[in-house]
Amino acid sequence: MSPTFAELAALSRPGQPPFVLATVVATGGSTPRLAGARMVITPSDQQGTIGGGAFEHHVIQQARALLADPIRTVASVEVHLVQDLGMCCGGKMTAFLEQIAPPPRLWIFGAGHVAAALAPLVVALDIDLCVVDERAAWADPARFPASARVIDADPLDHLRREPPGPTDHVLVVTHDHALDETIIRALAPHPLAWLGLVGSRGKWARFRRRLAARDLPAPALDRVRCPVGLDLGAVTPAEIAVSIAADLVATRRAHPTAAPSPDAVCAPDAP
Repeated sequence: MSPTFAELAALSRPGQPPFVLATVVATGGSTPRLAGARMVITPSDQQGTIGGGAFEHHVIQQARALLADPIRTVASVEVHLVQDLGMCCGGKMTAFLEQIAPPPRLWIFGAGHVAAALAPLVVALDIDLCVVDERAAWADPARFPASARVIDADPLDHLRREPPGPTDHVLVVTHDHALDETIIRALAPHPLAWLGLVGSRGKWARFRRRLAARDLPAPALDRVRCPVGLDLGAVTPAEIAVSIAADLVATRRAHPTAAPSPDAVCAPDAP
């Protein structure tokens, strides 16, 4: 049985992990499945079947290697079932493997000037955007692209109701330093793809001392990117937004500049 299009659509929703869609594209002779058979492979599971046995096992291995490759997104597997795999079937099978990465999701806590400047860049990068702010005047959908989800709610209440997942990106840029620290305290211990805090080195040093005193482990705090963004010499909200967007791209592409750097931009706090 092959995964349905509805199942593939569910796997492709923002926030879901990447997966490989393996499709049999050609067969010859005696084979367990015909062209068009599909299966989905994740790092730990699979759905559907392209025939079972050694061929399917070989495809799963190749698919997981593809998932672990930061550059390749497609591959082709062509084998003779007897000569290459020792199967009883006497045919040939070719499978096309395509890595599908659902759109990443960015949560922005704080709907101020930096968030408003960053939003159109994020949408243009095909990143699913959610903005959370308890100030109704700032959490106004008219200030953000139509595709953005803008939530007028207390950030901590929202985190309890809908915590970000391990594939999500989070930017903390609220109007209140104490709120920033509380959000970072809530998020730092949890696995995230990326966690950024807009602020100066001095702000983060104070936060870090207080958070460490609350027994947050150093590895969790090391994941916080503050100052956030690539070092572009940014000053204005628009420039800061560009530096943060560049950081998100570098992280998405596993570029070396994606690693947190002490030389990253010192972004001023946003309202």
